[in-house]
Amino acid sequence: MELEIRHLRIICAIAEGGSLTRAAAALRLTQPGLSAQLRRIEALLGGPLFDRRPSGAVPTAFGEVVLARARAILPTVDDLLGTSALAAWTGGPVPHLRLGSVNAPLLGGLITALKAHHPEARVVSRGQGSSVPLIDDVANGRLHVAVVGDSPGYELTPRPGVTLHPVATEPVFVALPAAHRLAERDEVTLDELADEEWASPHPDDDRTREYWSTTFLLTGHRMRTVHEVEGRLLLEVVRSGHAVSLCQATFDEVPGIAVRPIAGNPLWYRHLLAWHRAGPLAHLGPALVQHARDAQRAAVGRSPVYLHWLRDHRSEPPSSQP
Repeated sequence: MELEIRHLRIICAIAEGGSLTRAAAALRLTQPGLSAQLRRIEALLGGPLFDRRPSGAVPTAFGEVVLARARAILPTVDDLLGTSALAAWTGGPVPHLRLGSVNAPLLGGLITALKAHHPEARVVSRGQGSSVPLIDDVANGRLHVAVVGDSPGYELTPRPGVTLHPVATEPVFVALPAAHRLAERDEVTLDELADEEWASPHPDDDRTREYWSTTFLLTGHRMRTVHEVEGRLLLEVVRSGHAVSLCQATFDEVPGIAVRPIAGNPLWYRHLLAWHRAGPLAHLGPALVQHARDAQRAAVGRSPVYLHWLRDHRSEPPSSQP
């Protein structure tokens, strides 16, 4: 076995996480698998890199030397990979178009549009819970376009070379069990939700959970997240009557779950599109934004609750949202 760049990333992830458990979660590996890889890396390099203690993994003196070298090397490698990707973009036809998206109803429309604009290209995509790594991937050439989002006061930080273009700003609604006492209401208030137990996604780099919690505190309430879940698990917890959750206004109501607006519209979410200004799709930027807006409007049209809200409310999004 020869030392590879991924081995250096593993070493750094363990040091940054402080434990193999946290590093495995960050790298999306199993802990036994990561432990086996670390043993092979240590055998290759000739000595233990970490002391395994009850409190976590602590670098050995030898490990500190290796970490110093790895941390010096990896930024240069990432820069090289990004530069190489940009050079490949501008050198000829692009056989693969790589898309990324947070949980938003825009990706399907973008794939359809890109296949129309580039029928010869293969379009691939992947989902991500947080916007921040998606923007990093766009900046480094690993993605051509990404659907991202942010919240008022927690706007995404632009990366060099990356365009962040707003698509739409929407209110945030609440998802309730269909049998919940408030499900028959046209809208609910934060006061009425004050004593509820909440299901929320894991905290991530775009600080959405922090925005939610801060908004609740500013209105004199506390958001008690007792179920830290996402995706289907979140839906199951809400459907089973164990919690309520926040959701995008275009969230499709499914059997067992009722989506309702929050009175006063205290929470907002902004959809954005990210692409690299030197990438192969930069010239399509305005067209892609329009396709994304079309996809968002189609999602609105599928949501009777949101359509009813739009008829009754003409509220403008917060001033910090363009």
